[in-house]
Amino acid sequence: MSFIDLPDPSSPALGARGFGETPSTGATAAIGNAVHHATERRLRELPITQDKVLAALSAPSSGGTS
Repeated sequence: MSFIDLPDPSSPALGARGFGETPSTGATAAIGNAVHHATERRLRELPITQDKVLAALSAPSSGGTS
């Protein structure tokens, strides 16, 4: 990643640019992978709730990666 310090005519007066969201996108995948690692069940719909985890645990396993 590199920083380009050039004025952007479409940015606000302070020159702020939206980059803060980028680090937060990996957290959801990390949590989903942690749930899969712990339960051996793949939950593919968000939000991952306690009810969804319990339902996945009570459902029959489809053999390995579900």
